[in-house]
Amino acid sequence: MTSQHVEILGSAPTPEPAAHSCGCGGHDEADPVLDVRAIPHAIRHATVFGAFEAIAPGQSLVIVAPHLPRPLLAQLAERAPIDTEVLVDGPEAWHVRITRRAD
Repeated sequence: MTSQHVEILGSAPTPEPAAHSCGCGGHDEADPVLDVRAIPHAIRHATVFGAFEAIAPGQSLVIVAPHLPRPLLAQLAERAPIDTEVLVDGPEAWHVRITRRAD
């Protein structure tokens, strides 16, 4: 089995960086990007669920997938209210912004 490197890409920072709560002195990037194409299919959804749980209501996560991830989006909507926006509609990659709405 070949080991694959998984890369989480960040987007451009916001003009005023959001407060970072862990105390490390860093700041959060606007809409972090998670490219799931390199993640083995068996753990792909679990990886996105973990990333989704890390964003607060009102924040967004952009995922890059090899197809429009309708089943995954439905599973996320069962976990919390979300808004979705397709930023890139294929054909080689789909970029979908997932925003966690406030309850």
